[in-house]
Amino acid sequence: MFKSDYIQAFEDYRKARRNAAFQEVLARIKGTPEDLVLLSYEDVRQQLGAIEKSSEQLAEISLDKIVGSVGRYHDFTRRYLPKSSIDQGRWARVMAHTKGLSGLPPIDVYRIGEVYFVKDGNHRVSVARQMGNTTIQAYITEVESKVNIKPDIKPDDLIIKSEQVSFLEKTHLDQTRPDADLTATKAGAYPTLLEHIQVHRYYMGVKQEREIPFEKAAAHWFDEIFLPVVSIMKKRGMLRDFPDRTATDLYIWTADHRAGLEQDIGWDIGTEAAITDLSEKYSSRKSNPILNLPERLIKLLIPDVFEGGPPPGTWRKRLFNLTIREHLFSDMMVALDDSENMWNALDQAIILANFEKSRIHGVHIHSKITKSSQEEHHQIKTDFLNRCHGAGIDKTDFIISSGEIGKVLCDHSRFADLIVLPLNHPPGEQAINRLGSGITFLIRSCPIPILTVPSLPTQMDKILLAYDGSIKAKEAMYIAAYLGSQHQSSLKILVSSDGLNNPENILKEAEEYLSKFPIDTNYFLTESGIAEEIKQLQQKGEINLVLIGGYGNSPIIDVMLGSVVDKVLREIQLPILICR
Repeated sequence: MFKSDYIQAFEDYRKARRNAAFQEVLARIKGTPEDLVLLSYEDVRQQLGAIEKSSEQLAEISLDKIVGSVGRYHDFTRRYLPKSSIDQGRWARVMAHTKGLSGLPPIDVYRIGEVYFVKDGNHRVSVARQMGNTTIQAYITEVESKVNIKPDIKPDDLIIKSEQVSFLEKTHLDQTRPDADLTATKAGAYPTLLEHIQVHRYYMGVKQEREIPFEKAAAHWFDEIFLPVVSIMKKRGMLRDFPDRTATDLYIWTADHRAGLEQDIGWDIGTEAAITDLSEKYSSRKSNPILNLPERLIKLLIPDVFEGGPPPGTWRKRLFNLTIREHLFSDMMVALDDSENMWNALDQAIILANFEKSRIHGVHIHSKITKSSQEEHHQIKTDFLNRCHGAGIDKTDFIISSGEIGKVLCDHSRFADLIVLPLNHPPGEQAINRLGSGITFLIRSCPIPILTVPSLPTQMDKILLAYDGSIKAKEAMYIAAYLGSQHQSSLKILVSSDGLNNPENILKEAEEYLSKFPIDTNYFLTESGIAEEIKQLQQKGEINLVLIGGYGNSPIIDVMLGSVVDKVLREIQLPILICR
């Protein structure tokens, strides 16, 4: 070793110390002091329940994968820059020997997962990094752990890893499901999963009428609960939309979000509905609210009735995204007001629900909920449940809500497939009446189909589809094909030449589509108006349900000049299913 090497080594030490001090200041400014922490091997080993093996092997290891030390973790930063506690003379001697002919002898390390902890040779690691080396020779002692740790691990991550070890010790999923990836990034995740498994175990025991071993319940929970939810999330692209979250993180977030929604809405929310709502609200691909500011300001200035509403077919596209779908209307929301006709609407929903195996969500909307109105609300709930259960509908919910009927129903429609409501006040003939119409707002704003019930319920087995070839009329035709083929309903297709170009081609279009289905179908082309023709068929008893697309013109034109939909709602005393 030359004297000049030793003098230069002291300068290298001072340079390393300045770099360490600079990084400490920068970490404080950024609020990330944990980035500089070198981990204690013994703390990590104990938290992970890791077990040392006796054999050693010599290999070249990456310096970037050294994250801790056995005894000197207070003396170096995470990048092995020397702290003030380090003897500069010793550090300089190691550096000087390295620059001489002797080089760096191998160090001794423990390996846990993908990282290393220095048992002997901390100064050599510090010098090697200061020299710009990327690897170093080391004698490696393997330490066996149930969980893997990676070079980016931080002190707080050890809490999570410790929880994961406890989780695996209780569930043995690392043995029964060795390919399972249950990585979580938030503390408290694994205790939450244990609670889920415990609940699942309880219901398994009730169903099987015996005590279920925790390990067996954990495996069954993983197969029957966790994996199906993750499968839905993958299909929806949630792992792409939330790149900083693992599948386990998203599973827990979905469960919490679902519970919150059920508390807010007041009824059972399916897993897929919760996933959809979570993605729409929090996805990283969600548009920038600042960019939408002008749009939101304009929205405040425009009356609700002039809003364009969601794009046509939104409800159907959402259904097609579902992984399992046996029926089109699995969740029906029935609006229960204070009119006698509300029971007709409920009875109509019950008829359809018995076909569709639906859950019926009763929503009683009152302008203002007071103590004096509680008895009335309770009686409505009792009557609602009695009617449903008496008709064989066991899947029911009932909530009481205050506010504007249209807005309440639109908000809750995110978690339903169909709204059924009594039609007590159809849109008026005058523009001023249509402007304040609640049903007009609902039809335009609600993303799902609406079934209006103006009087007594019907069996809905003789359907008329009013078809004009528009996008929303096509949505009605899709439902007509479904009801006709699944419920064995007869179907009449009515096209009016009034205001249409090439009505024959439009009728042919419907015929070509519906011919694919085993439906008793008749086609009619009329010069009369739609409402007039429907009224005649109703009087003859040939139809008991009308399907029609929603408003087709701009909101202003429909409100000012009126619409075929408005006229049908005013003049036809049959259930009318309006589609978007």
